[in-house]
Amino acid sequence: MDRNAASRTDREGIDEIDAAGIEPVGPLAGLVVLELGSFIAGPFAGQLRGDLGAEVIPVEPPRTGDPMRGYRTVDGRSLWWPGIARNKRSVAIDLRDERGRALVRRIASSVDVVLENFRPGLAGEWGLGYGDIASTNPGVIVTHVSGYGQTGPRAAEPGFGSIGEAVGGLRHVTGDPDRPAARAGISLGDSLAALFAVIGTLSALHERSRSGRGQEVDVAIAEAVLALMESSVADWEIGGQLRGRTGGILPGVAPSNAYPCADGKDIVMAANADPIFVRLCAAMDQPDLANDLRFHDFAARAAHQRELDELIATWTRTHDHGALLQILQDHAVPVGLINTAADLATDAHLAARDMILRLAAPGFDRLVPMNGVVPKLTRTPGAVRHVGQALGAETDAVLSAFAGAERAELAALRAAGVIA
Repeated sequence: MDRNAASRTDREGIDEIDAAGIEPVGPLAGLVVLELGSFIAGPFAGQLRGDLGAEVIPVEPPRTGDPMRGYRTVDGRSLWWPGIARNKRSVAIDLRDERGRALVRRIASSVDVVLENFRPGLAGEWGLGYGDIASTNPGVIVTHVSGYGQTGPRAAEPGFGSIGEAVGGLRHVTGDPDRPAARAGISLGDSLAALFAVIGTLSALHERSRSGRGQEVDVAIAEAVLALMESSVADWEIGGQLRGRTGGILPGVAPSNAYPCADGKDIVMAANADPIFVRLCAAMDQPDLANDLRFHDFAARAAHQRELDELIATWTRTHDHGALLQILQDHAVPVGLINTAADLATDAHLAARDMILRLAAPGFDRLVPMNGVVPKLTRTPGAVRHVGQALGAETDAVLSAFAGAERAELAALRAAGVIA
């Protein structure tokens, strides 16, 4: 696929973008990222950079490839891989072989960023630590993603997203109060770590533009989760309040909950501000509720939260979700359908925003849907230039361009099983 193709799949749409003066390359065009690692946190961080135009070079084991190639499979093909590996140049090198590590050091000597999510210390043992790379590439940014960070008493322990969600405090507040702690349903800890890895890397690159010097970026999954825990520690340490699991409600904020519809769907509504609550009462054709002493202001509604939610649910159950959404939108009440994947696939607003992309992928007889590019930039938008490649598709090209490898060297390395 054309590297400069915009994320819209129709040619007419691309022409319209070009005609509007939008440059069909991402804002990170020219940035080269070497991705070392596997599973979700590292590859997702690489995907986000690639979406915005960076040249991302993931290194995978020659025989098995990244374990993500085996996630969410249908007929042996991963439905996740085309998306999380998009915009990347697949290179297959055996990092357990010193010859392979030497090749990667040669690549690392000429890139802007090295992203790794190995066990802390392993990169250094392999001669791929910050000091090793910076000795020949002093401006390099080396971004580490791990369970607990590169320092501290737990640094050497293995860490996964689920453990980070527990240690960072998220699991304690997720779910219903009368049940054990719940998982969010997605790999939230890994994804948060990936986002902070991108933020940290871009911050280091901005500083490098002033100083000319590289540095390390240390991202711990547990800390990425903790960063989103709002004032939980202050609530406990100073206010004496320990946040816990509250299910679908936000305690003391009403009405703000999920409500059932007549057709089995659920909506989420937030009408806790006084003017919005007045509009909700009008939408319900019960304007007097706004003057009821149980609900007339924020504090009263908080004190009678359960009673108010039951009243609203009684009303919402009398409407199908489509009619209910229209009524509430007409009254400017913030509302949204609790979308399933089936709903996401057909949501008109998401389609208008190019947030569900359907692209051809090797081995599939139909287009593969994947999430769109976030955020949207007006002049240099991100794009999906190609989906995840076959294992090692660009090994020779990358090693020739970045490691100066000649044809004879490549042939010898391939014969020895060091590359594929």
